[in-house]
Amino acid sequence: MDEKEVQWFLIIFSIIAFCLALTVILLFAIFQKRKNKLVKEQQEAENRFREEIIETQVEIREETLRNISWELHDNIGQMLTLAKIQLQNADDCSPSVVEAGETIAQSLTELRSLSKLINPDTFKNLSLVEALKLEIERFNRMKYLTASLTFSEENFELDNKVEVIIFRMLQEFFTNTIKHSKATELTVNVDYSKNMLSIEAKDNGVGFDSSKINEHKGIGLTNIKSRAALINANAEIISKEKNGTQFYLTYKKD
Repeated sequence: MDEKEVQWFLIIFSIIAFCLALTVILLFAIFQKRKNKLVKEQQEAENRFREEIIETQVEIREETLRNISWELHDNIGQMLTLAKIQLQNADDCSPSVVEAGETIAQSLTELRSLSKLINPDTFKNLSLVEALKLEIERFNRMKYLTASLTFSEENFELDNKVEVIIFRMLQEFFTNTIKHSKATELTVNVDYSKNMLSIEAKDNGVGFDSSKINEHKGIGLTNIKSRAALINANAEIISKEKNGTQFYLTYKKD
């Protein structure tokens, strides 16, 4: 084999080698693209499944609350009403009997208020701010703490499902405040402007280290975060020991 033939051989070999290398690179790129697409589809499917699970859990909770509301209003409410009538018709009109009747009457008022607030159907007739007003008034009547509500406007249009979820998130925060924070004050501010809803709720309680949030499962943060994700809202809880707790929520209306 002369020098010229060797050169042609090397050129052909180089071309074949280059083509093979290019083919391998293209095949790898196609494989990687398909793999990435498959991973993305699996991730999207997992996210959809997770959202469906969360939504189902929320629906189950709301249906449970609806049933509890009916039970409170129809059964326990009727029993308290009967007890009130029996006391009113009693021959004994001593101060203790009168006081017991007043206590039952007050219990009926609070029972009806609570029954209304836990029933999801309430939001068909009340706005989010109106429902929060009822909750704040209930806290003040029961003397749990001193609660106040401020808002930029009382009525703004939100999807009924969104209103229910936001209200339940706030209820989670309120429950923690009343049960665990030892707070004496609770303030809530609702601001709605240009299709953006911003809510700030804060108490003056004992607080906790929010940087160790995973250790504080009792505050219901998991439920709050899950509900926020369900409506594409942003929810954040910030707290320091001996410095109260703040809850921030922002939701952009589509």
